Amino acid sequence: MKETEPVIRVMTMDDFEAVHALWMEIHGFGIRSIDDSREGVERFIRRNPTTSMVAVAEGKIVGAILCGHDGRRGCLYHVCVQEAYRKHGIGQKLVGACVDALAAEHINKINLIAFKKNEVGNRFWQGLGWTFREDVNYYEYVTNEDNITTYNP
Repeated sequence: MKETEPVIRVMTMDDFEAVHALWMEIHGFGIRSIDDSREGVERFIRRNPTTSMVAVAEGKIVGAILCGHDGRRGCLYHVCVQEAYRKHGIGQKLVGACVDALAAEHINKINLIAFKKNEVGNRFWQGLGWTFREDVNYYEYVTNEDNITTYNP
């Protein structure tokens, strides 16, 4: 990584191709066929136009977070930083920008899911002081079986 400070800004649909390409290069990253398509992300951004963020360095997107809320709780999705740009505070700055955007919309609590096998991600969240919850169970009900998750090698 060069010494230039990355710019953190709100994600727009103009960023979709670059963000999707970033997702595709992250080892073990899960992509859903419908939710993570252009149409799915556009629907998410339209509902949450000011809370998703990207990090831009050297003219390219090197980090991204889909971030939204339901009016009560915020949620972070697809938090990622390109491997060559990790360990420089970019992830922390992206999370901070999302937290600030949610606070501006009067959201007082934020949740996220980190897969148990995601050692890098779990260390990241613990390092930022996020609380691991052992008192809740996470349930999922799939309403569209065509929304298939594939994982990057």
